[in-house]
Amino acid sequence: MVSVDQPCFTLINIPNDSDMPNEMQLKQDLEHGDIRTKTEALKKLIQMILNGDKMQSLLMTVIRFVMPLQDHMIKKLLLVFWEIVPKYSGDGKMLQEMILVCDAYRKDLQHPNEFIRGSTLRFLCKLKEPELLEPLMAPIKACLEHRHSYVRRNAVLAIYTIYRNFDFLMPDAPELIATYLEGEADASCKRNAFMMLIHADQEKALSYLSSCIDQVHTFGDILQLVIVELIYKVCHANPSERTRFIRCIYNLLNSSSAAVRYEAAGTLVTLSSAPTAIKAAATCYIELIVKESDNNVKLIVLDRLISLKDSPTHEKVLQELAMDILRVLGAPDLEVRKKTLSLALDLVSSRNVEEMVLVLKKEVMKTNSSSEHEDSGKYRQLLVRTLHQCSVKFPDVAATVIPMLIEFLSDNNELAACDVLVFVREAIHRFEQLRPTIINKLLDTFSSIKSVKIHRAALWILGEYCTTREDIQSVMTLIRQSLGEIPIVDDELNKKKGETEEDIQMTQGAGVQRLVTADGTYASQSAFSANANVVKKEQSRPPLRQFLSDGDFFIGAALSTTLTKLALRYAALTQDRPKTNAFLAEAMLIMSSVLHYGKSGLPTKPITDDDVDRIATCLRVLSEPSPLLMSIFADRCRLSLSNMLAVKMEEDKEVQKNKEKKQTSVEADDPIAFLQLIPKNELGATENMFDLTLSQALGVGGKKETDIVASSKLNKVTQLTGFSDPVYAEAYVHVNQYDIVLDVLIVNQTSDTLQSLTLELATLGDLKLVEKPQSVVLGPQDFTNIKASIKVASTENGIIFGSIVYDVSGSTSERNTVVLNEIHIDIMDYIVPGTCTDTEFRQMWAEFEWENKVAVNTNITDLYEYLDHLIKCTNMKCLTPDKALHGECGFMAANLYAKSIFGEDALANLSIEKATDHPSATVTGHIRIRAKSQGMALSLGDKINFSQKKSKVTAPSG
Repeated sequence: MVSVDQPCFTLINIPNDSDMPNEMQLKQDLEHGDIRTKTEALKKLIQMILNGDKMQSLLMTVIRFVMPLQDHMIKKLLLVFWEIVPKYSGDGKMLQEMILVCDAYRKDLQHPNEFIRGSTLRFLCKLKEPELLEPLMAPIKACLEHRHSYVRRNAVLAIYTIYRNFDFLMPDAPELIATYLEGEADASCKRNAFMMLIHADQEKALSYLSSCIDQVHTFGDILQLVIVELIYKVCHANPSERTRFIRCIYNLLNSSSAAVRYEAAGTLVTLSSAPTAIKAAATCYIELIVKESDNNVKLIVLDRLISLKDSPTHEKVLQELAMDILRVLGAPDLEVRKKTLSLALDLVSSRNVEEMVLVLKKEVMKTNSSSEHEDSGKYRQLLVRTLHQCSVKFPDVAATVIPMLIEFLSDNNELAACDVLVFVREAIHRFEQLRPTIINKLLDTFSSIKSVKIHRAALWILGEYCTTREDIQSVMTLIRQSLGEIPIVDDELNKKKGETEEDIQMTQGAGVQRLVTADGTYASQSAFSANANVVKKEQSRPPLRQFLSDGDFFIGAALSTTLTKLALRYAALTQDRPKTNAFLAEAMLIMSSVLHYGKSGLPTKPITDDDVDRIATCLRVLSEPSPLLMSIFADRCRLSLSNMLAVKMEEDKEVQKNKEKKQTSVEADDPIAFLQLIPKNELGATENMFDLTLSQALGVGGKKETDIVASSKLNKVTQLTGFSDPVYAEAYVHVNQYDIVLDVLIVNQTSDTLQSLTLELATLGDLKLVEKPQSVVLGPQDFTNIKASIKVASTENGIIFGSIVYDVSGSTSERNTVVLNEIHIDIMDYIVPGTCTDTEFRQMWAEFEWENKVAVNTNITDLYEYLDHLIKCTNMKCLTPDKALHGECGFMAANLYAKSIFGEDALANLSIEKATDHPSATVTGHIRIRAKSQGMALSLGDKINFSQKKSKVTAPSG
């Protein structure tokens, strides 16, 4: 217990009241304690001063009994103590005791121990009292000649800080450092001295650099980085100096430090646009990507190369380095490879396309021969797409690419095989001269295809583009081989009957067959061996028969469509009536056999009604052909493919135009701003007075850019407490890519000193507080800013909440608490529009397990207006082409896609309708959202619900 007349002190990090010392106890410990006692007492004294207690009565005690000690820990604590202790009296005059402290500084600056000297010099950088610094100028200068580099390095920093804050104390500092720099040999000391000259006297820094410009490549990397910074500043301020230092930058491109090479390459690009400079910088970037092991470094440098490519003049230079860029494909990271392939595809030209195709073909063969990388399947898919786009841009290379890629139709990786088939489909449509080669290669590979989707697509291609009798006969033979014996039902029943008799003969007892070995002993065969035989028999089935047995009759419908096309085309090519009838009969037999097998109950799953209707329609077309149906099967399918490819080409051209469109363009009729006619205002900023007065007269301007920025920042300020609370707080929420920075303003609205004021924060969602904000002491009516960093790990709505706790100085009550309002983090800060192919969209839609169905509840009366409103509110991109959306219809279905900055995918399917007989009727329907994580799906659904409610206020009432 603490008595009433005993003063009570509140300390930081002191666990209980028994450890709370009073002033008398501290004085006794500082005067008569041993080294350990004095150390602990000094720590407690520092804590009390930080808590707001001035403790000026102990100042002389510290000077007399603690300052003469030579213990290193005492010395370090004294430097902290002298930094925070009040140095002025109430009337604003310097305390007389500081003269003794200043003498102690001087002695420490002459101490034989280099650690004490260096620590004191570092401490002097924090002193803001010129009266204390003035007597120390001579010892500080003497430290420049100390034998140890630690002392010299900190002496330079001390001189630089003193010259920057109080130049009258050391007016000759630049000359002193320039002289010192010429005789210094240590790299860290030279770096500090050179850095000071850059900021204090740039001319002297340039003079030194000119004197040793030929030896720059021998300097340490820390000094080289400073030299690059100086050259960048000088050449931008005075372009005429470029020729003087450009050679130095070229030399630094060969530095042993990767950081120096990176900065030198970036500086070289900004200083010169000559082809040799761009080529040297790009080559340096490529070497950095290849040699650095960190994937983040690779991605950052790749972004630099991509930004170089965006310039038309630089793109021609980079085209010569396209093959060097492909060396980056040796990196194991899939994102690095993806960016590299995209960059190489943009740079490929007719001169190097053949070399690039050879390299890509080798990479494809590597992924097939071994599982070298974890994402070899996805990497193979990227390679196939790149080869596809190369063949579209340069049709001459298609003949060498297609045969090799068709072999990958039998790949176990369905994604890569699908991309190959999409490529083959487009190639066989565009390049008529390659059709025989593609068909022959496809016929050779057809029997080895393992995926049912690839089988379906391959059947469609063969049925659409086999135009000769020989090819048609080959396809029919291939289909018969893939199906096995016809009719299927009888063959399956016979096989089952034969297997049953064989099992009866082979098995004895409970599934165990007794065998006699060579030495006359008995051996047994277990049921596991029998099951293995069953699996082996199933694997021996032809591929199409196996797909049908598994219940996938969609391929049966696709097979019927292919047979119908082939039969109609064969009938048109063949004048021999018996042969035509035989071909038609065989095709109809296959279709009817598939239909019968689907309804027999033998497959795992029965045939669906849609597949029955499709097969029945094909049978009807062959039995009773009509000109309309023959036109649909013979011509309309290919016309639909042609239209789809044409739309895709238009979209690709539009995307390419957007890429090539310059961010800053000057129109022919843009006004010219003459510098002579732009006066300087009283703040030093430049304003075009004519434009300013004109905009003010029209009522459309009048605001400065700083005002606009300030107003936009004010929109992000969140009030955390009320105006009547003892502590007022508000926060500016700054959202970066992977973290959130809270800049919290805290105002003490009381007349008391608030001690140990702490901002305590907590989070909901996938947010994580990086570090706990430090406690502060807030005087009466005072304010402070506290920053807190929060890491974001995934895309979902998050909530930040917490409280402010503090103690009132002199009070014995418990800690006071002010609860803060919640800060809601918007998911839209992390979602950007993305694009993907229809195949990828369908695959992700099937894989993602979290779905959120949102009902449309709005008063918007137009379908397209609602779609536009949804896209703006969710940052999603509509994947459905515009031509498919527009038209006179009361229904709309569209696919939307977005990607978060963390690589998460968000899919949405919009299905809406509107009653056409009521013009004022609102849009109804629903939106299905699918994502890999639950938080993503729920957060996006909440955002859509909120935007719909908001649209009721902003949208017209109809």
